[in-house]
Amino acid sequence: MKKNRRIVMPLLVFILVIGGWELYVRAFDISLYILPSPSKIISALIENMDILMQHSLVTLEESVLGLLISTFFAIVISIGMDLSKTFKTSIYPYLIVTQTVPIMVLGPLFSIWFGFDLLPKILIVIFMCFFPIAISFTDALSQVSEKEINLLKSFGANLFQIYKIVKIPSGAIGLFSGLKVAATYCVGGAIVGEWLSSRAGLGYYMLRVKNGYMLDKVFACVLMIIFWSILLNLGVSLLEKILFPHLRKGERKWCASSV
Repeated sequence: MKKNRRIVMPLLVFILVIGGWELYVRAFDISLYILPSPSKIISALIENMDILMQHSLVTLEESVLGLLISTFFAIVISIGMDLSKTFKTSIYPYLIVTQTVPIMVLGPLFSIWFGFDLLPKILIVIFMCFFPIAISFTDALSQVSEKEINLLKSFGANLFQIYKIVKIPSGAIGLFSGLKVAATYCVGGAIVGEWLSSRAGLGYYMLRVKNGYMLDKVFACVLMIIFWSILLNLGVSLLEKILFPHLRKGERKWCASSV
């Protein structure tokens, strides 16, 4: 019963909001350039699916590349901070500072320095995605049980084996928590980059139709952005289940005999 309620109640709210929106636009004859009805948005989405998919491929390329690069550097730096307290003390404050710099300031600078191709957009995605992954993974690594580490050391495990058998599997929960957040951010980061400097992409297309007051197409573009963000988030969740199936049950299974 409770499980059905968790599905039915959000669905009911969604139907009420969309239905009320549609009725309001029709009843008061709201102009398309002010507020399109949900039916007009769906029509625009279907009619412009080809061009939306073309721009989506550009945005996805920027998003996925930025996410992959930020994940690699986040893992490396997180392990480095876990290995060395001096390194963590030296670099951690700067990780915090990066989150205080407005993206809208960095975007034009990246465009001036690197042009209008993929690189500026990828850098913005990296800038937005790196922090949640690095912080989540670093915190998870620091909370690994010392008893487990000492047990492995008593069996003669080296540093690599300790990370392989205990630390990384234990820290995977934090790593994938950060990745899920970053996977949702990355599309938004690419869109911001495309607003500032681009020749293609969903952000570029959104600006074009917005300047033409075609708000039904703007909302259709928003729906595509939401779709790809959710899809990337689900992709990360699927990867988590494939690589670390034990996390599904909240259990951590490891075998010291594999040392």
